[in-house]
Amino acid sequence: MAKTGREAILDQAVADGIRYMFGNPGTVEQGFLDAMAKQPGCRYILALQESIAVGMADGYARALHKPALVQLHSGVGLGNGVGMMYQALRGHAPLVVIAGESGIKYDAMDAQMACDLVAIAKPVTKWATRVIDPASVLRVMRRAVKIASTPPCGPVFVCLPADVLDAPNTEEVFPSTTLTTRVLPEPGHVAHAASLLAGAKKPIVIKGDGVAYSDGQAELTRLAELLGAEVWGSDCSEVNIADEHPCYRGQLGHMFGSHSSAITTQADAVLIVGTYVFPEVFPNLSNVFAKGAKVVHVDLNAYEIAKNFPVDLGLVADPKATLARITDSLDLLMTAAQKDAARARVAAMGSEKERTRSEALAKDRAVRDEVHDMKQLEIRCTGDRAEVKLCVNWQAKVWNPPAAKSIWLGFDAYQTWMVIRSPKSGKPVIQTYIVDSLKPMPGSATL
Repeated sequence: MAKTGREAILDQAVADGIRYMFGNPGTVEQGFLDAMAKQPGCRYILALQESIAVGMADGYARALHKPALVQLHSGVGLGNGVGMMYQALRGHAPLVVIAGESGIKYDAMDAQMACDLVAIAKPVTKWATRVIDPASVLRVMRRAVKIASTPPCGPVFVCLPADVLDAPNTEEVFPSTTLTTRVLPEPGHVAHAASLLAGAKKPIVIKGDGVAYSDGQAELTRLAELLGAEVWGSDCSEVNIADEHPCYRGQLGHMFGSHSSAITTQADAVLIVGTYVFPEVFPNLSNVFAKGAKVVHVDLNAYEIAKNFPVDLGLVADPKATLARITDSLDLLMTAAQKDAARARVAAMGSEKERTRSEALAKDRAVRDEVHDMKQLEIRCTGDRAEVKLCVNWQAKVWNPPAAKSIWLGFDAYQTWMVIRSPKSGKPVIQTYIVDSLKPMPGSATL
């Protein structure tokens, strides 16, 4: 017995390693729920509103670096999801969004819920299409997976009329082709990039999520340390470099270009990697880099390189591999004096970051009622039991009416916990919790 188009789509999803369909079904798409009884390899994740379905799929796709499948209902459901699809496009989340409609045979009727779904989806997707031949359902779905997962990743849309989904489908199921994009520049271009950056006295790196997508965090960190460069985020939400790293300075502007330009115009060399410039709502139209500053841009998205501002060298290449090669070239090219100066810049940034952090914590603690900071920790394990010795610094302000003001308490609390494995859940649980002693801080009131 031939499968329906719905059943074939689920089989194709499983072949592509897609285990979940995020959605909010209507009459046309509810058949997917029935089809899942025959294909347990794909589960339906129900959302009560379409933007939530797209948002969940967005996060899931980012976490796995693989396409996620989203099902919306006709024009109304697609309309509800458009806002989050736009965010997925800007955030480069690989989504395959499908939506059903009443059927090709009703095209001439202009009936209830009739609308051009592809036209709605086009502005917020990499690619949008409508399947009109039941023999090409899986062909189109495989193309959608390939396009969504090829950098720059992003959402794609496939409109699936009900009569196409109802029709028998005899297409062969096999995994979609995904493209390898671990491409490197020629050695001469790598050396050129290094030569533009090596002599900088105020270098900065502008990084985006293309770094994380290529798993290039370690390579970015090594380059920043060797070059002594400030690292700033642009259009990014992933962890591309550790937040506590001395070189990481935070995000560039989101709303106003003047915020970003105040930072970028201070640099004499700029490396842009895995992102575009600049993502502000109200960007500066000129003078975003200092006159004479050298600019190198590395990304797999050729459209974004030199889109708005000229660069000295644009490399359409994988961030991870390219960062590694540029760093190796810098290591050979930089003089001992340049490396010493870079190390000094990193040390200065680290000192400034620690000072800023300490000041922020002090301000925070000034308005908080309680502070709990762990100062010491020692764990001794014996079989399924663990003895935990720790010291927690506890500070609080206490007001006892009708006193005129609160009093301050501060103690180092030395504690012993006994942790065992729960016989029910198998997870660690605290069996006993003992405060061995309290050591008051200078100036503390007594308990």
